Amino acid sequence: MSAIKREEVSSHLRYIRLELREMHQMLIKDDLLPDLNEAKEVHAQLDALLDLLSDKRVKKIKSQFGNF
Repeated sequence: MSAIKREEVSSHLRYIRLELREMHQMLIKDDLLPDLNEAKEVHAQLDALLDLLSDKRVKKIKSQFGNF
């Protein structure tokens, strides 16, 4: 994985971790459920991270089977 991709993944993970930590604190401290939009935003971040990681895997698989 290139350094740029690695930094992007790292950045996404830091953001997601922070958001999930805030939601967890809300659940414990206030006994409230997180806002639905906040949960959707974290889900979208996870999807973006998956896309970053999947893109490389798809290219690798295509290159492995490109000779057939």
